[in-house]
Amino acid sequence: MLNTKSKELYEEAIKYTPGGVHTSIRNVDPHLIFTKSEGAYIYDADGNKYVDYQSAFGPYILGHNYKAVNDRVIEALSTTDLYGVGTTDLEIKCADKITKNVPSADQVLFCNSGSEATYHAIRLSRAITNRTKLIKFQGCYHGWHDYVARNMLSAPDMIGKRDPGSAGMMDEAIDNTLICTFNDLDDVAATFHKNKNEVAAIIVEPIPHNIGCVMPEDGFLQGLRDLCDENNAVLIFDEVITGFRHDLGGFQKVAGVTPDLTTMGKAMANGFPMAAVAGKKEYMERYNTNPGGDVWFAGTYNGHAVGTSATIATMEIMETEPVHKHIFELGDRMRNGIREIHERLGMKAYVAGFGSVWTTYFMDFEPKNYTDLMKNDAEMYVSYRKKLIERGFFKMPMNIKRNHISYSHTKEDIDNTLQAIEDVLKELI
Repeated sequence: MLNTKSKELYEEAIKYTPGGVHTSIRNVDPHLIFTKSEGAYIYDADGNKYVDYQSAFGPYILGHNYKAVNDRVIEALSTTDLYGVGTTDLEIKCADKITKNVPSADQVLFCNSGSEATYHAIRLSRAITNRTKLIKFQGCYHGWHDYVARNMLSAPDMIGKRDPGSAGMMDEAIDNTLICTFNDLDDVAATFHKNKNEVAAIIVEPIPHNIGCVMPEDGFLQGLRDLCDENNAVLIFDEVITGFRHDLGGFQKVAGVTPDLTTMGKAMANGFPMAAVAGKKEYMERYNTNPGGDVWFAGTYNGHAVGTSATIATMEIMETEPVHKHIFELGDRMRNGIREIHERLGMKAYVAGFGSVWTTYFMDFEPKNYTDLMKNDAEMYVSYRKKLIERGFFKMPMNIKRNHISYSHTKEDIDNTLQAIEDVLKELI
C-alpha cells in the first residue's frame, strides 16, 4: 500500500502539534492519516481501505458513522444543544435507560470521558469511607489522572514496584495507590491487612482489556466484592470498555457481581464523547448535584445533547436488534478460525477473548495476569499486526492490544481476515 499522502500530512501535523497527535497512544508506526469511515471500514488519505478492528479502542459497537445514531444526533441538534442550567429531557431519558439496565446503577451522572468518570468515582469513595488509599491492579488502565496513572504497561523489572506513568505526578497520589496482582485474591487480602482501615476502594477492569483480554478466574470478582464488604471499602467496576460492549447491563450482569460504583463510556454512545458514573443511591446523593451533597461534581459539557442523544439511540438499537448476538457470533467465528490456523501451522499461541473482543498472544498458555504476559513474543505480536495492516486489516500495531468487532462487520469480513491471518503467519514463521 502507498502511504505518500499520509506521510506528507504527518509532516504538516508535527508543525502544529507535539508529535502530530492529540493523545499519546495514537503515535504509532505506520502513522496513517485517516479521512473517512463507514460501518466496519476506515480509509486513509491515500484512499486505502481497511477492515477496522481497532474501533478507536472500542467505542464503535455498531460501526463507524452509523446512520441511525447519527440521525438522532442531528435531530437533537436541530432543536437543542447545551444550556448550562437545569436538566434536559434527553438527560432524563438517558439516565432512566441506564438505571434500568445496569444492576449497580440506582442513579447516574454524566461526564465526557472515562478518565473523568473514574476520577469522580474515586473521589466519592474517599468521601464515603473517609480513607485515602486505593487498590488497583498491575496492567489495568483507569485514565490519565494522578490517582491511577501508575503500573499500567510496566517494564518487566517494574512490575508491582513504584511505577508512575508520568512526570509531574504528585507523590501523595502515587503512594496512596496500591498495586495488586489480578486474579490473586490472597494478594488483595494481604494488601487490605497491611493497610488496615486505610483502603477506600478497589478499582478494577472486570476484564483487563488494557492488556488485551485477561479473563477473571471463577470467583475472583465475587472475592473482591467479599473483601470490600469485610473491610468496609467501596468496589468500583471500571466498565468504560466492558460496559455496553459485553452486555447492556455491563460485565457485572454477565458475572453476577454488583459493585458499589460503576464507570462507563466508549461503546455507550457509539463513538460520540460520553461517559458516566453510576451507583448506589445513598452514595450518589453525596455528589453536590444533590442539594446538601458534599462531593464536588461539575463539567460544562456534561449531559450535552450530542452524547445523550447518541447514547439513547445506541441503547435502543441494542434493546431492539440482535447486536450482541451478532458480534458474539462473529467473535466466536474469529477466535475459532484463528485457533484452527494455529493448529494447522503447528504454532504455539493463545487466542484470548470474550464476546466481540479478541487478541492472539504469542505464548503457549492462557495468561492470568500482567506478569504472565511477559512471556508474549512482543516483536512477533507487532510484526504480525503491521503485516495485516499492509493487507488492509487494521489492528493497533502495539503489543498486547485488543481487537473489536462491530455490528457492521460481516461473516465475509471475518473470513477474509482469517485468510489474511493465515497468509501472514505463514510468512512470519
